[in-house]
Amino acid sequence: MTDPRPPRPAPPPRPARGDAASAPTSSLPVPGPQGTPTQVVEELTGAQSLVRSLEEVGVEVVFGMPGGAILPAYDPLMDSEKVRHILVRHEQGAGHAAEGYAAATGKVGVCMATSGPGATNLVTALADAHMDSVPIVAITGQVGSGAIGTDAFQEADIRGITMPITKHNYLVTDPEDIPRAIAEAFHIAATGRPGPVLVDITKDALQARTRFAWPPKLALPGYRPVTKPHSKQIREAAKLMAASRRPVFYLGGGIIRSGASEVLRELVDLTQIPLVTTLMGRGVVPDTHPLHLGMPGMHGSVSAVTALQKADLLIALGVRFDDRVTGKLATFAPLAKVIHADIDPAEIGKNRTADVPIVGDAAQVVTDLLDELRSTGVETDYSAWREEAQSWKETYPIGYTEPESGLLSPQYVIERIGALSGPEAIYASGVGQHQMWAAQFIRYERPRAWLNSGGLGTMGYCVPAAMGAKVGEPDRVVWGIDGDGCFQMTNQELATCVINRIPIKIAVINNSSLGMVRQWQTLFYNERYSNTDLHTSHGASRIPDFVKLADAYGCVGLRCETKEDVDDTIRKALEVTDGPVIIDFVVCRDAMVWPMVPAGVSNDEIMYARGMSPVWDRGDEDETRAIEAMNEKAGGAR
Repeated sequence: MTDPRPPRPAPPPRPARGDAASAPTSSLPVPGPQGTPTQVVEELTGAQSLVRSLEEVGVEVVFGMPGGAILPAYDPLMDSEKVRHILVRHEQGAGHAAEGYAAATGKVGVCMATSGPGATNLVTALADAHMDSVPIVAITGQVGSGAIGTDAFQEADIRGITMPITKHNYLVTDPEDIPRAIAEAFHIAATGRPGPVLVDITKDALQARTRFAWPPKLALPGYRPVTKPHSKQIREAAKLMAASRRPVFYLGGGIIRSGASEVLRELVDLTQIPLVTTLMGRGVVPDTHPLHLGMPGMHGSVSAVTALQKADLLIALGVRFDDRVTGKLATFAPLAKVIHADIDPAEIGKNRTADVPIVGDAAQVVTDLLDELRSTGVETDYSAWREEAQSWKETYPIGYTEPESGLLSPQYVIERIGALSGPEAIYASGVGQHQMWAAQFIRYERPRAWLNSGGLGTMGYCVPAAMGAKVGEPDRVVWGIDGDGCFQMTNQELATCVINRIPIKIAVINNSSLGMVRQWQTLFYNERYSNTDLHTSHGASRIPDFVKLADAYGCVGLRCETKEDVDDTIRKALEVTDGPVIIDFVVCRDAMVWPMVPAGVSNDEIMYARGMSPVWDRGDEDETRAIEAMNEKAGGAR
């Protein structure tokens, strides 16, 4: 195909080390902390110390934007041969790119910004990472220490602002503290329950001379995450599993974050217990696994939602009983006992009481549980339960109806993207209808293939997260599946992708609406569409024209409006390997996400289409009493 883009600018060359602007250094050996090798102490500026610290902790890439307070750090960063800096167009983009990098690779993502508005523009990404347990470190400049508290130019108390949405944060005013703060930040972000850490460094600390030595001595006396589960709790969990007749594995993103997917599959295959995977856990077990019932929750499969409601035991691993899964909490899984394992003790019992609480790393919990079950050799027959659950899956599969208008079906578009790109690709999404369809209609066969904003629901996540994922996994195809509303929030990062030759592919599912809000207006507000029309495709209006926008940024821009052209358009996008591709898929605006559990009601009221719900035989009183008696025998009533 002919490439319509103008020639790409070459990335700016790196200056040679020893640039005149770089401060001189000197070094001498000194004994390190007890039990560590002799350290080499160097005389550096605080800024040079920061860059050296980033190199020492293994940082490969930083997404950031300079400004006055952080500017001293950008001079030595220019000389680094180990750390690549990618200049973004908005600090929120830097934060989401760091998230995408971390989620795709399992490494700590890094973003950098200046003080005041630069730092506050990172807040959304930090909150997003906090909700979804994504390990990132944000480094911000701060006004000089003497000016703190004076409402100086571009001053903001970013440490106070971000305290509720970070695992930990630092204000560094002494340049000697920089190596320790960086080392601790990366340790905290990556261990225990992963999450964001912020390091705010004053400008005078970056400019001052200091002594740099590595490794620093960490000072974290109160930070001791429990990773090894208690053996007694493992034994109790195994007993409950042996006594149950209708168990379900309820699996979440914690399994992916811990790298426990492989050992978990061994546990599933050994026990032959049906499973569900949450929105954040997609890919933790392959969708094609015969025991996989789908995704639970507000837009989960009928089989997954019903299995949880009828279960007598939930084996909840790396999940937090989110309201989008449970629906009305008081009616969620009413007959089930709960084994709840999580590395964060604050999550256990927070929303649902656990009969067997297990604090520990998911990989270690699953390994110990597998060992316990193998050693006891107890075999339990769940065949009747599996057959019943499988019948729901066959009777109520995830599907969709072709639009009567003849317009393009968004579900079909997303389904074909997944089919033509395959399970080795990475799929990032924005938030809304397209997010749910991407979770439903793409098959995920491996962990870290699905990136999305689950807890915070951040519109604008997709483009920069896809960018960060592609930087971290350059050999994989990376798709961003975005809505026309989400896309307009952070599409300026296309410039970043073009200049840095980051060849992501963005499928804009363009229904000319804030689709999920419009769906709710259709169902619950008498079709009063207040402020949800975006004028991006329907009614002869293209504001903006996404193909022209792509061209303006130097991307390949394509448009698809018919079912017959979908596969060819996707294949054209897959052929482009040297820059971003934007596809404007103009789809039916009346398509809805089904199944659906309306907010605030019981999961028993799941609808698989508008006005249509399964009618389940919940059993007579004798069956209910029998299940309750079995639960009592297994370990005491809740």
